[in-house]
Amino acid sequence: MPRFVRAALADHKLTEAYRARPPYQRNDYLWWINSAKLESTKLKRLRQMLKELAAGHGYMGMAWRGK
Repeated sequence: MPRFVRAALADHKLTEAYRARPPYQRNDYLWWINSAKLESTKLKRLRQMLKELAAGHGYMGMAWRGK
């Protein structure tokens, strides 16, 4: 996991929410964020992930509800 993602999760107290997601989602989030070419896009995607984790639903802009 990139340091900036780990730091953002810790700063927003969302590390446990991230860990509670299925492994495929955790992997997809990291790939999605890191595959962006522009730093601004990486940060936009990171903010979206944090928002979805805080809300407890949503997954990369798609509907998703945990168990």
